[in-house]
Parts: sequence; C-alpha cells; structure tokens
Amino acid sequence: MVPISVLCSIVESGFQPLSCDCTVSPSGLLDIKVFDAATGRINLLINGVSPAGLTSIRAISDLVGELRTEMSAGRRAFAG
Repeated sequence: MVPISVLCSIVESGFQPLSCDCTVSPSGLLDIKVFDAATGRINLLINGVSPAGLTSIRAISDLVGELRTEMSAGRRAFAG
C-alpha cells in the first residue's frame, strides 16, 4: 500500500506545469484540484476519489493519465 502522503505527491506531480492540490477529506477520500497558479483558473476539480484501489504507483499513474485525458478532451463533467 502506498502511503497517502506519497500518493498525493505523485498525483500532484503528474499535472505539471499546472499546479495540483491533492488533499484527504475527513471521510478519507481524496479531493483533487488542478489549476493554473498564474491565473487561478481551475482546470479540474474532483471530490471523493477513493484511495482504496490506488495501491501501486501504476494504479496512481493510470488515474493521473485518465484525468489528464479528460482535461485535454475538455470534459465539463470533471471541470470545476
């Protein structure tokens, strides 16, 4: 199992050059916000991601890849 702090660090580094905040909610779920630090524009806002399936670097990388694909496709369902 990957510690939550490491998991969040990997997620946050996966969206560079944009900024990313990955935090753990009181319920233990992840909240992920990807934004442009210069403008403050939010590109992606996801709340309630379960860390249960993110047990390996590969699984975390796959999640980041899926979220980047959604961002590049301009899917408003995921954007804040």
